[in-house]
Amino acid sequence: QVQLVESGGGLVQAGGSLRLSCVASGSIFSIYVMGWYRQAPGKQRELVASVVPSAHITNYADSVKGRFTISRDSAKNTVYLQMNSLKPEDTAVYYCNVGAVVNYWGKGTLVTVSS
Repeated sequence: QVQLVESGGGLVQAGGSLRLSCVASGSIFSIYVMGWYRQAPGKQRELVASVVPSAHITNYADSVKGRFTISRDSAKNTVYLQMNSLKPEDTAVYYCNVGAVVNYWGKGTLVTVSS
């Protein structure tokens, strides 16, 4: 059974930083892409950052370029999202996603950025 568990969310002031972690348990084969999505109140879920491990390619939403960094630790089965210079507009529930033969999702972690 595959599980993705996010952590690291919380309340932070504008300009602050947070690091989100997503720990995967269980066996996931043929991973095509790993990423972080977010969903703000009243809005659609959107891609924040992704990485294609086989091609060493990262992708970021324009709104977070230069501020967020996605990274992986294969030994710990963990993907991270380092978020710097946070803005109130970044407030959302952040979800970990792994695209493989089956698409896996975490339950989300709430990030609240106060102004």
